[in-house]
Amino acid sequence: MAKRLMTKRMLIMVGLVILLIAVLAFGKFLQIKKLIASAPKPSAQVVTAIQTQVAEWQPQLSSVGTLSPVRGVDVTTEIAGLVREVRFKSGDEVKAGQVLFEMNADSDIAQLRALQASADLSGTTLKRDKLQLAAQAISQAQVDADEADVKSKQALVAQQKALVDKKTIRAPFAGKLGITAVNPGQYLNPGDKLVTLQTIDTVYVDFYVPQKQLANLSIGQKLNLTNDAYPGVAFPAKVTSINPKVDAATRNVQVQATVPNAKRQLLPGMFGNVSLDQGDLKKYLTLPQTAITYNPYGSTVFVLAPPPASAKDPLKDEKGQPYLVAQQVFVTTGPTRGDQVAILTGLKEGQTVVTSGQLKLKNGSPAVIDNKVQPANSPNPTPQEH
Repeated sequence: MAKRLMTKRMLIMVGLVILLIAVLAFGKFLQIKKLIASAPKPSAQVVTAIQTQVAEWQPQLSSVGTLSPVRGVDVTTEIAGLVREVRFKSGDEVKAGQVLFEMNADSDIAQLRALQASADLSGTTLKRDKLQLAAQAISQAQVDADEADVKSKQALVAQQKALVDKKTIRAPFAGKLGITAVNPGQYLNPGDKLVTLQTIDTVYVDFYVPQKQLANLSIGQKLNLTNDAYPGVAFPAKVTSINPKVDAATRNVQVQATVPNAKRQLLPGMFGNVSLDQGDLKKYLTLPQTAITYNPYGSTVFVLAPPPASAKDPLKDEKGQPYLVAQQVFVTTGPTRGDQVAILTGLKEGQTVVTSGQLKLKNGSPAVIDNKVQPANSPNPTPQEH
């Protein structure tokens, strides 16, 4: 009897322990459930997005060139001397042959006159000796010597006259003069730079293109040139020369184009951005370059789409509609123009692609689109001041 009573008590104690454990477990469950309910719910990430569209592209070849004048020179002097007169002002327009500088030539002119007098005397002697030769008073050898003497002295006169002419420095061609630092009374040495002279109504632009583009170049081909001094202004030009030799070091070929410059906005020494149209129009899926994430393993974009039907408890907005879900997709990019990039593979027309805010996303992230402020997406952007 006592044994049964002890067994019954033990069973009661075990039941009480089990009941206590169940109560504690239930309490813990309620506590965890309350914590989960009070935890902040995940929110959708705000991004900007755009639908992919097919756009027409004109294939272009771009390069950077250097402007040079059709004719340009630094005027110098061949001989030494003292400047007597400066016949122009800095920046003047001059004609071909116009006098720019007069150098002191007094002693050279006096020497020229002396040589001319000596030549005249030799000429007179030659005439007299020819009359005497006719009267057989002198020999033919004397007349020949007189003729040689006349020619020699005439050559000295011509040499001295050329020296005098060099003391007058003239413009070799018509153009616009630069700034000169030469003043009257200044002594010049041969080769000293006096002033620059440039013809800039038309200028050249020299640029280089890769040899693989050589087949797409031709004489007379039209191109546009832009310069940061004149934002938004395109200067039309055309190819006038292609170097017959490819640079063995860079495998590039030099191309020269002629640019009309009636307003003289372009100056020699400037650089210019050159773009040439090549081939027929092509069609590409186009996105802003900000939509592309470039990685060592490839280029990716995030595509937004409704959650799949199999998704369990998708995140919803205030109206009860499921948020769009981000999915990372690999793409192959093509040429670029301005703010845009062409997509060759990986996307279809009409898909919604994230253009900014990708860093907050991962596969499956809910997202909401806010396009109040969108990234630049212009094929021909221009500098702007804010």
